[in-house]
Amino acid sequence: MTSQAPVLIVGAGPAGLVAALTLLRNGIQVRIIDKEPAHRRGQRGSGMTPRSLELFRFLEVPEVEQTAKPPFPMRIYKPGTLKPVKTFPLTPYMDPTPNFPYYNPRMIGQQTLEAILRSHLEKLSCFVELGTELRSFEQDNERVLAHILRRDHDKEHVETVECRWLIGGDGAKGVTRKLLGLTFVGETRDDVVFITGDTRFSSQSIDREHWHVFSSADTKSLNIRPSDEIAPDGFQFHMMGNGISHLMSDRQALFDHIRSVTTATDIEFGELSWLSDFRPNVRMVDKFGVGRVFVAGDAAHIHSPTGGQGMNSSIQDAFNLCWKISLVIKSFAHPFLLTTYTTERVPVIAEMLKLTTQVLSKTVVLTTNTAQDTLQHNQRMHMLGVNYRLSPIVLDEFTPHPADVDSYGPIHMTSLVAGDRAPDASALLAYEGGLDGTAVMLSESHMLFDIFRPWYHTILLFTADVAWAKAMARSVVLDPTIIRKVVVIPKAAPDPKECDPDLDFILRDDEGHAFAGYHVGEEESRIFVVRPDGFLGAIIKGEEGLRQYFDGILGPNDTQRP
Repeated sequence: MTSQAPVLIVGAGPAGLVAALTLLRNGIQVRIIDKEPAHRRGQRGSGMTPRSLELFRFLEVPEVEQTAKPPFPMRIYKPGTLKPVKTFPLTPYMDPTPNFPYYNPRMIGQQTLEAILRSHLEKLSCFVELGTELRSFEQDNERVLAHILRRDHDKEHVETVECRWLIGGDGAKGVTRKLLGLTFVGETRDDVVFITGDTRFSSQSIDREHWHVFSSADTKSLNIRPSDEIAPDGFQFHMMGNGISHLMSDRQALFDHIRSVTTATDIEFGELSWLSDFRPNVRMVDKFGVGRVFVAGDAAHIHSPTGGQGMNSSIQDAFNLCWKISLVIKSFAHPFLLTTYTTERVPVIAEMLKLTTQVLSKTVVLTTNTAQDTLQHNQRMHMLGVNYRLSPIVLDEFTPHPADVDSYGPIHMTSLVAGDRAPDASALLAYEGGLDGTAVMLSESHMLFDIFRPWYHTILLFTADVAWAKAMARSVVLDPTIIRKVVVIPKAAPDPKECDPDLDFILRDDEGHAFAGYHVGEEESRIFVVRPDGFLGAIIKGEEGLRQYFDGILGPNDTQRP
Protein backbone atom coordinates (compact mmCIF):
# COMPACT_ATOMS: atom_id res chain seq x y z
CA MET A 1 0.00 0.00 0.00
CA THR A 2 1.30 3.45 -0.95
CA SER A 3 0.04 6.82 0.32
CA GLN A 4 1.15 10.44 0.04
CA ALA A 5 1.71 13.27 2.52
CA PRO A 6 3.66 16.52 2.18
CA VAL A 7 5.46 15.85 5.48
CA LEU A 8 5.82 12.67 7.54
CA ILE A 9 6.74 13.21 11.19
CA VAL A 10 8.20 10.28 13.12
CA GLY A 11 7.69 10.51 16.88
CA ALA A 12 4.92 12.22 18.84
CA GLY A 13 6.90 13.79 21.66
CA PRO A 14 7.21 17.57 22.09
CA ALA A 15 9.43 18.02 19.02
CA GLY A 16 7.14 16.02 16.73
CA LEU A 17 3.93 17.56 18.03
CA VAL A 18 5.22 21.14 17.77
CA ALA A 19 6.51 20.40 14.28
CA ALA A 20 3.10 19.05 13.28
CA LEU A 21 1.21 22.00 14.76
CA THR A 22 3.54 24.59 13.21
CA LEU A 23 3.09 23.01 9.79
CA LEU A 24 -0.67 22.71 10.16
CA ARG A 25 -0.91 26.36 11.22
CA ASN A 26 0.91 27.09 7.96
CA GLY A 27 -1.68 25.13 6.00
CA ILE A 28 0.64 22.14 5.39
CA GLN A 29 -0.88 18.69 5.84
CA VAL A 30 1.15 16.16 7.83
CA ARG A 31 1.09 12.62 9.09
CA ILE A 32 2.55 11.95 12.51
CA ILE A 33 3.36 8.42 13.67
CA ASP A 34 4.65 6.95 16.91
CA LYS A 35 5.79 3.39 17.53
CA GLU A 36 4.35 3.25 21.05
CA PRO A 37 0.97 1.49 21.32
CA ALA A 38 -0.33 4.15 23.73
CA HIS A 39 0.49 7.75 24.54
CA ARG A 40 3.45 8.10 26.89
CA ARG A 41 2.90 8.62 30.56
CA GLY A 42 5.09 10.52 32.97
CA GLN A 43 5.94 14.07 33.94
CA ARG A 44 9.44 13.59 32.47
CA GLY A 45 10.95 16.98 31.61
CA SER A 46 8.55 19.39 33.30
CA GLY A 47 10.31 22.76 33.22
CA MET A 48 8.94 25.31 30.75
CA THR A 49 11.21 28.26 29.95
CA PRO A 50 9.89 31.78 29.34
CA ARG A 51 10.93 31.52 25.67
CA SER A 52 8.85 28.37 25.21
CA LEU A 53 5.86 30.14 26.76
CA GLU A 54 6.29 32.86 24.13
CA LEU A 55 6.40 30.34 21.30
CA PHE A 56 3.23 28.63 22.47
CA ARG A 57 1.54 32.02 22.43
CA PHE A 58 2.59 32.45 18.81
CA LEU A 59 1.19 28.97 18.08
CA GLU A 60 -2.12 29.92 19.71
CA VAL A 61 -1.97 27.27 22.44
CA PRO A 62 -3.22 29.22 25.49
CA GLU A 63 -3.74 26.08 27.58
CA VAL A 64 0.01 25.81 28.20
CA GLU A 65 0.12 29.17 29.97
CA GLN A 66 -3.18 28.46 31.72
CA THR A 67 -2.07 25.03 32.98
CA ALA A 68 1.60 25.55 33.81
CA LYS A 69 2.32 26.44 37.44
CA PRO A 70 5.12 28.44 39.05
CA PRO A 71 7.85 26.21 40.50
CA PHE A 72 7.79 25.58 44.22
CA PRO A 73 10.60 27.01 46.38
CA MET A 74 13.43 24.51 46.72
CA ARG A 75 14.07 23.26 50.24
CA ILE A 76 17.40 21.61 51.06
CA TYR A 77 17.65 19.22 54.01
CA LYS A 78 20.59 18.24 56.15
CA PRO A 79 21.72 14.80 54.85
CA GLY A 80 19.98 11.94 56.60
CA THR A 81 17.46 14.19 58.36
CA LEU A 82 14.21 16.09 57.90
CA LYS A 83 15.87 19.27 59.08
CA PRO A 84 15.70 22.02 56.42
CA VAL A 85 18.89 24.07 56.14
CA LYS A 86 18.09 26.30 53.17
CA THR A 87 15.08 27.40 51.12
CA PHE A 88 15.35 29.39 47.90
CA PRO A 89 13.44 29.91 44.63
CA LEU A 90 14.31 27.79 41.60
CA THR A 91 14.94 31.10 39.88
CA PRO A 92 14.75 34.60 41.36
CA TYR A 93 11.35 36.04 40.51
CA MET A 94 11.31 38.93 38.07
CA ASP A 95 8.29 41.11 37.37
CA PRO A 96 7.11 40.84 33.76
CA THR A 97 7.69 43.93 31.64
CA PRO A 98 6.05 45.23 28.46
CA ASN A 99 8.94 43.79 26.44
CA PHE A 100 9.29 40.55 28.43
CA PRO A 101 5.81 39.32 29.41
CA TYR A 102 7.19 35.91 30.39
CA TYR A 103 10.18 36.37 32.65
CA ASN A 104 9.76 33.36 34.93
CA PRO A 105 9.80 29.61 34.21
CA ARG A 106 6.74 27.44 34.81
CA MET A 107 6.15 23.74 35.44
CA ILE A 108 4.04 21.49 33.26
CA GLY A 109 4.47 17.74 32.91
CA GLN A 110 5.33 16.37 29.50
CA GLN A 111 2.32 14.06 29.59
CA THR A 112 0.04 17.08 30.09
CA LEU A 113 1.81 19.17 27.45
CA GLU A 114 1.58 16.42 24.86
CA ALA A 115 -2.15 15.97 25.52
CA ILE A 116 -2.71 19.71 25.02
CA LEU A 117 -0.80 19.69 21.74
CA ARG A 118 -2.61 16.59 20.48
CA SER A 119 -5.94 18.29 21.15
CA HIS A 120 -4.91 21.15 18.86
CA LEU A 121 -3.79 18.74 16.14
CA GLU A 122 -7.11 16.96 16.37
CA LYS A 123 -9.00 20.24 15.89
CA LEU A 124 -7.13 20.45 12.60
CA SER A 125 -8.07 16.84 11.69
CA CYS A 126 -4.62 15.42 12.41
CA PHE A 127 -4.35 12.41 14.70
CA VAL A 128 -1.25 10.67 16.02
CA GLU A 129 -1.01 7.19 14.50
CA LEU A 130 0.03 4.97 17.41
CA GLY A 131 1.71 1.60 17.06
CA THR A 132 3.28 2.75 13.81
CA GLU A 133 7.01 2.81 13.26
CA LEU A 134 9.45 3.85 10.57
CA ARG A 135 11.37 0.86 9.24
CA SER A 136 13.40 2.38 6.40
CA PHE A 137 13.37 5.06 3.74
CA GLU A 138 15.06 6.11 0.55
CA GLN A 139 15.17 9.58 -0.90
CA ASP A 140 16.09 11.46 -4.07
CA ASN A 141 15.95 15.10 -5.15
CA GLU A 142 12.17 15.06 -5.41
CA ARG A 143 10.77 12.89 -2.61
CA VAL A 144 11.20 10.49 0.29
CA LEU A 145 9.75 6.99 0.23
CA ALA A 146 9.24 5.97 3.87
CA HIS A 147 8.40 2.38 4.69
CA ILE A 148 6.33 2.14 7.86
CA LEU A 149 4.84 -0.73 9.85
CA ARG A 150 1.58 -0.43 11.77
CA ARG A 151 0.71 -2.97 14.44
CA ASP A 152 -2.99 -3.53 15.09
CA HIS A 153 -3.34 -6.09 17.87
CA ASP A 154 -1.81 -9.24 16.36
CA LYS A 155 -1.78 -7.95 12.77
CA GLU A 156 0.94 -6.02 10.96
CA HIS A 157 0.30 -3.65 8.08
CA VAL A 158 3.12 -2.46 5.83
CA GLU A 159 2.79 0.86 4.03
CA THR A 160 4.97 3.08 1.89
CA VAL A 161 4.48 6.82 2.39
CA GLU A 162 5.60 9.13 -0.38
CA CYS A 163 6.40 12.51 1.18
CA ARG A 164 8.34 15.58 0.25
CA TRP A 165 10.03 15.87 3.65
CA LEU A 166 10.52 13.64 6.69
CA ILE A 167 11.15 14.88 10.23
CA GLY A 168 12.53 12.47 12.82
CA GLY A 169 11.49 13.46 16.33
CA ASP A 170 11.78 9.88 17.53
CA GLY A 171 14.21 10.40 20.38
CA ALA A 172 17.77 9.35 21.14
CA LYS A 173 17.00 5.67 20.51
CA GLY A 174 14.95 6.36 17.39
CA VAL A 175 15.75 5.06 13.93
CA THR A 176 15.72 8.25 11.85
CA ARG A 177 19.18 9.43 12.89
CA LYS A 178 20.59 5.93 12.48
CA LEU A 179 19.07 5.48 9.02
CA LEU A 180 20.58 8.83 8.00
CA GLY A 181 23.98 7.65 9.25
CA LEU A 182 24.51 10.76 11.36
CA THR A 183 27.21 10.57 13.99
CA PHE A 184 26.10 11.13 17.58
CA VAL A 185 29.23 12.71 19.00
CA GLY A 186 29.72 12.90 22.75
CA GLU A 187 30.00 10.79 25.87
CA THR A 188 28.00 8.71 28.33
CA ARG A 189 28.52 9.50 32.00
CA ASP A 190 28.92 6.11 33.67
CA ASP A 191 29.65 7.64 37.06
CA VAL A 192 26.03 8.35 37.90
CA VAL A 193 22.55 6.85 37.44
CA PHE A 194 19.28 8.78 37.34
CA ILE A 195 15.95 7.26 38.37
CA THR A 196 12.80 9.31 37.89
CA GLY A 197 9.15 8.54 38.36
CA ASP A 198 5.65 9.64 39.28
CA THR A 199 4.00 8.34 42.41
CA ARG A 200 1.35 9.09 44.99
CA PHE A 201 1.87 9.20 48.72
CA SER A 202 0.69 10.82 51.91
CA SER A 203 3.01 12.21 54.56
CA GLN A 204 2.89 14.79 57.31
CA SER A 205 6.67 15.23 57.01
CA ILE A 206 6.81 16.21 53.32
CA ASP A 207 4.53 19.12 52.45
CA ARG A 208 3.09 20.19 49.10
CA GLU A 209 4.46 23.74 49.20
CA HIS A 210 8.13 22.97 48.46
CA TRP A 211 10.40 21.19 46.03
CA HIS A 212 12.26 18.95 48.49
CA VAL A 213 15.92 17.98 48.05
CA PHE A 214 17.33 15.16 50.21
CA SER A 215 20.62 13.27 50.12
CA SER A 216 22.43 10.33 51.69
CA ALA A 217 25.65 8.39 51.33
CA ASP A 218 24.65 6.44 48.17
CA THR A 219 22.11 8.93 46.83
CA LYS A 220 23.65 12.23 45.82
CA SER A 221 20.24 13.81 45.59
CA LEU A 222 16.58 12.87 45.83
CA ASN A 223 14.28 15.61 44.57
CA ILE A 224 10.58 15.34 45.34
CA ARG A 225 8.20 17.80 43.66
CA PRO A 226 4.44 17.91 44.33
CA SER A 227 2.38 17.70 41.15
CA ASP A 228 -1.40 17.92 40.99
CA GLU A 229 -1.16 16.80 37.37
CA ILE A 230 -0.43 13.29 38.67
CA ALA A 231 -3.08 13.37 41.41
CA PRO A 232 -4.03 15.51 44.42
CA ASP A 233 -1.44 13.50 46.35
CA GLY A 234 0.96 13.11 43.41
CA PHE A 235 4.71 13.67 43.43
CA GLN A 236 7.42 13.53 40.81
CA PHE A 237 10.81 12.36 42.04
CA HIS A 238 14.34 12.42 40.61
CA MET A 239 17.01 10.29 42.23
CA MET A 240 20.69 10.42 41.38
CA GLY A 241 23.46 8.25 42.74
CA ASN A 242 25.48 5.05 42.51
CA GLY A 243 24.36 1.55 43.37
CA ILE A 244 20.66 2.36 42.92
CA SER A 245 19.93 0.57 39.63
CA HIS A 246 18.40 -2.43 41.42
CA LEU A 247 15.56 -0.21 42.62
CA MET A 248 14.08 -0.26 39.12
CA SER A 249 12.99 -3.86 39.45
CA ASP A 250 11.82 -3.83 43.06
CA ARG A 251 8.99 -1.45 43.84
CA GLN A 252 9.05 -2.09 47.57
CA ALA A 253 12.82 -1.56 47.71
CA LEU A 254 12.32 1.74 45.87
CA PHE A 255 9.73 2.92 48.37
CA ASP A 256 11.88 1.81 51.29
CA HIS A 257 14.85 3.67 49.82
CA ILE A 258 12.86 6.90 49.52
CA ARG A 259 11.77 6.53 53.15
CA SER A 260 15.37 5.89 54.16
CA VAL A 261 16.86 8.88 52.32
CA THR A 262 14.15 11.28 53.50
CA THR A 263 13.90 9.69 56.98
CA ALA A 264 10.13 10.30 56.61
CA THR A 265 8.88 7.09 58.17
CA ASP A 266 5.26 8.21 57.89
CA ILE A 267 5.16 8.06 54.08
CA GLU A 268 2.29 5.88 52.88
CA PHE A 269 2.81 5.09 49.21
CA GLY A 270 0.05 4.64 46.68
CA GLU A 271 0.31 4.13 42.94
CA LEU A 272 3.64 4.22 41.14
CA SER A 273 2.36 5.33 37.73
CA TRP A 274 5.64 5.73 35.86
CA LEU A 275 9.30 4.88 36.38
CA SER A 276 12.42 5.24 34.24
CA ASP A 277 16.20 5.18 34.61
CA PHE A 278 19.09 6.40 32.51
CA ARG A 279 22.73 7.39 32.55
CA PRO A 280 23.40 10.95 31.42
CA ASN A 281 24.45 11.21 27.80
CA VAL A 282 25.97 14.36 26.34
CA ARG A 283 25.72 13.96 22.58
CA MET A 284 24.69 15.82 19.44
CA VAL A 285 24.75 15.35 15.71
CA ASP A 286 27.08 17.44 13.57
CA LYS A 287 24.26 18.27 11.17
CA PHE A 288 20.51 18.22 11.62
CA GLY A 289 19.55 16.67 8.32
CA VAL A 290 20.55 15.08 5.04
CA GLY A 291 18.67 15.88 1.87
CA ARG A 292 14.95 15.78 2.57
CA VAL A 293 15.19 14.15 6.00
CA PHE A 294 15.78 16.03 9.26
CA VAL A 295 16.11 15.23 12.96
CA ALA A 296 14.88 17.33 15.88
CA GLY A 297 14.81 17.14 19.68
CA ASP A 298 16.42 14.15 21.38
CA ALA A 299 16.98 12.54 17.98
CA ALA A 300 19.50 15.33 17.36
CA HIS A 301 20.87 16.03 20.83
CA ILE A 302 20.70 14.53 24.29
CA HIS A 303 22.08 15.72 27.59
CA SER A 304 21.67 15.72 31.32
CA PRO A 305 18.23 16.79 32.58
CA THR A 306 19.92 19.24 34.92
CA GLY A 307 18.95 22.73 33.87
CA GLY A 308 15.59 21.84 32.32
CA GLN A 309 16.62 22.71 28.76
CA GLY A 310 15.90 19.52 26.82
CA MET A 311 12.18 19.71 26.08
CA ASN A 312 12.47 23.45 25.46
CA SER A 313 15.32 23.00 22.98
CA SER A 314 13.26 20.37 21.16
CA ILE A 315 10.39 22.83 20.80
CA GLN A 316 12.73 25.46 19.34
CA ASP A 317 14.23 22.93 16.91
CA ALA A 318 10.79 22.19 15.51
CA PHE A 319 9.78 25.84 15.33
CA ASN A 320 12.99 26.81 13.51
CA LEU A 321 12.66 24.04 10.92
CA CYS A 322 8.98 24.09 10.14
CA TRP A 323 8.41 27.70 9.14
CA LYS A 324 11.17 27.15 6.60
CA ILE A 325 9.72 23.88 5.30
CA SER A 326 6.36 25.61 4.93
CA LEU A 327 7.78 28.32 2.69
CA VAL A 328 9.55 25.71 0.57
CA ILE A 329 6.46 23.52 0.18
CA LYS A 330 4.42 26.57 -0.86
CA SER A 331 7.12 27.33 -3.49
CA PHE A 332 7.95 30.70 -1.96
CA ALA A 333 11.48 29.66 -0.99
CA HIS A 334 14.23 27.49 -2.45
CA PRO A 335 15.15 24.33 -0.50
CA PHE A 336 18.50 25.96 0.22
CA LEU A 337 16.71 27.79 3.04
CA LEU A 338 16.51 24.48 4.91
CA THR A 339 20.30 24.26 5.20
CA THR A 340 20.07 27.11 7.71
CA TYR A 341 18.28 24.78 10.13
CA THR A 342 21.66 23.19 10.82
CA THR A 343 23.69 26.41 10.70
CA GLU A 344 21.37 28.15 13.17
CA ARG A 345 20.67 25.32 15.61
CA VAL A 346 24.09 23.64 15.92
CA PRO A 347 25.75 26.58 17.75
CA VAL A 348 22.75 26.94 20.06
CA ILE A 349 22.70 23.26 20.98
CA ALA A 350 26.48 23.13 21.43
CA GLU A 351 26.24 25.95 23.99
CA MET A 352 23.27 24.27 25.67
CA LEU A 353 25.20 21.01 26.06
CA LYS A 354 28.11 22.89 27.59
CA LEU A 355 25.82 24.71 30.00
CA THR A 356 23.87 21.65 31.18
CA THR A 357 27.04 19.58 31.52
CA GLN A 358 28.49 22.22 33.82
CA VAL A 359 25.36 21.97 35.98
CA LEU A 360 25.60 18.16 35.98
CA SER A 361 29.22 18.24 37.11
CA LYS A 362 28.23 20.44 40.04
CA THR A 363 25.21 18.30 40.84
CA VAL A 364 27.16 15.04 41.22
CA VAL A 365 29.20 16.68 44.03
CA LEU A 366 26.26 18.55 45.50
CA THR A 367 26.39 19.57 49.16
CA THR A 368 24.05 21.65 51.27
CA ASN A 369 26.54 24.50 50.95
CA THR A 370 26.63 24.39 47.14
CA ALA A 371 22.97 23.52 46.54
CA GLN A 372 21.68 27.00 45.80
CA ASP A 373 24.53 27.88 43.45
CA THR A 374 24.06 24.56 41.62
CA LEU A 375 20.29 24.18 41.44
CA GLN A 376 19.11 27.77 41.09
CA HIS A 377 18.64 28.68 37.42
CA ASN A 378 20.33 31.77 36.12
CA GLN A 379 18.94 34.03 33.40
CA ARG A 380 20.60 32.12 30.56
CA MET A 381 18.37 29.14 31.37
CA HIS A 382 15.31 31.21 30.42
CA MET A 383 16.42 31.01 26.75
CA LEU A 384 15.44 34.63 26.14
CA GLY A 385 19.01 35.35 25.04
CA VAL A 386 19.20 32.50 22.53
CA ASN A 387 20.06 34.14 19.21
CA TYR A 388 20.96 33.56 15.57
CA ARG A 389 23.23 36.60 15.17
CA LEU A 390 25.72 34.60 13.09
CA SER A 391 23.09 33.17 10.75
CA PRO A 392 23.72 33.73 7.03
CA ILE A 393 20.09 34.79 6.48
CA VAL A 394 19.85 37.67 8.98
CA LEU A 395 20.63 41.23 7.94
CA ASP A 396 21.52 44.23 10.09
CA GLU A 397 22.32 47.53 8.39
CA PHE A 398 22.86 49.31 11.71
CA THR A 399 25.16 46.73 13.34
CA PRO A 400 26.73 44.78 10.46
CA HIS A 401 29.43 43.35 12.73
CA PRO A 402 27.81 42.67 16.11
CA ALA A 403 29.74 41.95 19.27
CA ASP A 404 30.90 38.36 19.62
CA VAL A 405 28.34 36.77 21.93
CA ASP A 406 27.56 33.10 22.29
CA SER A 407 24.35 31.71 20.82
CA TYR A 408 23.00 30.96 24.30
CA GLY A 409 23.82 34.35 25.66
CA PRO A 410 22.17 36.40 28.39
CA ILE A 411 19.45 38.92 27.58
CA HIS A 412 20.92 42.05 26.00
CA MET A 413 18.97 44.93 27.51
CA THR A 414 20.99 47.76 25.94
CA SER A 415 21.06 46.71 22.30
CA LEU A 416 19.12 44.78 19.69
CA VAL A 417 20.79 43.04 16.76
CA ALA A 418 19.40 41.02 13.86
CA GLY A 419 19.15 37.41 14.99
CA ASP A 420 18.01 38.34 18.51
CA ARG A 421 14.61 37.57 19.97
CA ALA A 422 11.99 40.09 18.88
CA PRO A 423 10.68 41.94 21.97
CA ASP A 424 7.02 42.26 22.83
CA ALA A 425 5.37 45.63 23.45
CA SER A 426 2.04 46.21 25.17
CA ALA A 427 -0.53 49.04 25.35
CA LEU A 428 -0.50 49.67 21.60
CA LEU A 429 -3.58 51.38 20.20
CA ALA A 430 -4.77 50.42 16.73
CA TYR A 431 -6.55 52.39 14.02
CA GLU A 432 -9.16 51.07 11.64
CA GLY A 433 -10.93 52.61 8.72
CA GLY A 434 -14.24 54.34 9.51
CA LEU A 435 -17.31 54.40 7.30
CA ASP A 436 -15.99 57.45 5.47
CA GLY A 437 -12.51 55.96 5.08
CA THR A 438 -10.88 58.02 7.83
CA ALA A 439 -8.71 56.34 10.44
CA VAL A 440 -10.46 55.77 13.77
CA MET A 441 -8.56 54.80 16.92
CA LEU A 442 -9.90 51.73 18.73
CA SER A 443 -10.14 51.65 22.52
CA GLU A 444 -8.78 48.09 22.89
CA SER A 445 -5.02 47.87 23.27
CA HIS A 446 -2.78 45.37 21.48
CA MET A 447 0.47 43.50 22.08
CA LEU A 448 3.02 42.70 19.40
CA PHE A 449 3.00 39.08 20.57
CA ASP A 450 -0.64 38.91 19.53
CA ILE A 451 0.44 39.85 15.99
CA PHE A 452 3.50 37.61 15.55
CA ARG A 453 2.52 34.22 14.12
CA PRO A 454 4.48 31.26 12.68
CA TRP A 455 2.88 31.50 9.25
CA TYR A 456 4.18 34.90 8.20
CA HIS A 457 6.95 37.44 8.51
CA THR A 458 5.96 40.65 10.27
CA ILE A 459 7.45 43.89 8.96
CA LEU A 460 7.50 46.48 11.75
CA LEU A 461 7.86 50.03 10.40
CA PHE A 462 8.81 52.37 13.26
CA THR A 463 8.28 55.98 12.22
CA ALA A 464 6.37 59.19 12.76
CA ASP A 465 6.05 59.50 8.97
CA VAL A 466 3.14 57.30 7.90
CA ALA A 467 3.64 58.30 4.26
CA TRP A 468 7.18 56.87 4.37
CA ALA A 469 5.84 53.68 5.98
CA LYS A 470 3.23 53.30 3.23
CA ALA A 471 5.90 53.67 0.57
CA MET A 472 8.04 50.99 2.23
CA ALA A 473 5.03 48.67 2.55
CA ARG A 474 4.12 49.07 -1.12
CA SER A 475 7.67 48.16 -2.10
CA VAL A 476 7.20 44.68 -0.64
CA VAL A 477 5.21 42.71 -3.20
CA LEU A 478 4.63 39.38 -1.48
CA ASP A 479 1.74 37.00 -1.12
CA PRO A 480 -0.33 38.41 1.80
CA THR A 481 -0.60 34.95 3.36
CA ILE A 482 3.11 35.04 4.31
CA ILE A 483 3.60 38.69 5.27
CA ARG A 484 2.16 41.29 7.66
CA LYS A 485 2.97 44.98 7.48
CA VAL A 486 2.66 46.93 10.71
CA VAL A 487 3.34 50.63 11.28
CA VAL A 488 4.24 51.76 14.81
CA ILE A 489 4.02 55.51 15.40
CA PRO A 490 5.14 57.42 18.53
CA LYS A 491 2.87 59.37 20.83
CA ALA A 492 3.95 62.70 19.36
CA ALA A 493 3.01 61.74 15.80
CA PRO A 494 -0.22 63.11 14.32
CA ASP A 495 -3.10 60.71 13.86
CA PRO A 496 -3.11 59.09 10.41
CA LYS A 497 -5.82 60.50 8.20
CA GLU A 498 -6.79 57.16 6.69
CA CYS A 499 -5.99 53.47 6.85
CA ASP A 500 -4.21 52.00 3.87
CA PRO A 501 -4.92 48.60 2.28
CA ASP A 502 -1.17 48.02 2.00
CA LEU A 503 -0.90 48.07 5.82
CA ASP A 504 -2.30 45.41 8.12
CA PHE A 505 -2.03 47.55 11.27
CA ILE A 506 -1.25 51.11 12.27
CA LEU A 507 -0.38 51.12 15.98
CA ARG A 508 0.16 54.12 18.25
CA ASP A 509 2.78 53.63 20.96
CA ASP A 510 1.51 56.17 23.50
CA GLU A 511 3.30 54.45 26.39
CA GLY A 512 6.57 54.22 24.48
CA HIS A 513 7.04 50.50 25.16
CA ALA A 514 7.65 49.53 21.52
CA PHE A 515 10.07 52.34 20.70
CA ALA A 516 12.01 51.70 23.94
CA GLY A 517 12.05 47.92 23.56
CA TYR A 518 13.31 48.14 19.99
CA HIS A 519 15.78 50.94 20.84
CA VAL A 520 14.33 53.39 18.33
CA GLY A 521 14.22 57.15 18.91
CA GLU A 522 10.83 58.78 18.41
CA GLU A 523 12.20 60.90 15.56
CA GLU A 524 13.84 57.94 13.83
CA SER A 525 12.51 55.67 11.09
CA ARG A 526 13.65 52.07 11.25
CA ILE A 527 12.41 48.73 9.89
CA PHE A 528 12.44 45.41 11.72
CA VAL A 529 11.49 42.14 10.04
CA VAL A 530 10.28 39.56 12.56
CA ARG A 531 10.59 35.99 11.34
CA PRO A 532 7.81 33.43 11.82
CA ASP A 533 9.73 31.99 14.80
CA GLY A 534 9.81 35.33 16.64
CA PHE A 535 13.45 36.22 15.92
CA LEU A 536 14.60 39.39 14.19
CA GLY A 537 15.49 38.50 10.62
CA ALA A 538 16.46 42.03 9.70
CA ILE A 539 17.02 45.54 11.09
CA ILE A 540 17.20 47.82 8.10
CA LYS A 541 16.85 51.36 6.80
CA GLY A 542 14.60 51.11 3.78
CA GLU A 543 13.58 49.53 0.50
CA GLU A 544 16.98 48.15 -0.48
CA GLY A 545 17.33 46.38 2.87
CA LEU A 546 13.88 44.84 2.47
CA ARG A 547 14.80 43.59 -0.98
CA GLN A 548 18.10 42.15 0.21
CA TYR A 549 16.57 40.38 3.23
CA PHE A 550 13.70 38.72 1.36
CA ASP A 551 15.97 37.77 -1.54
CA GLY A 552 18.11 35.97 1.05
CA ILE A 553 15.11 34.13 2.47
CA LEU A 554 13.06 33.47 -0.64
CA GLY A 555 15.51 33.93 -3.51
CA PRO A 556 15.08 36.53 -6.26
CA ASN A 557 11.64 36.46 -7.87
CA ASP A 558 10.42 39.65 -9.51
CA THR A 559 6.78 38.52 -9.49
CA GLN A 560 6.69 37.95 -5.74
CA ARG A 561 9.09 40.43 -4.15
CA PRO A 562 10.49 43.89 -4.62
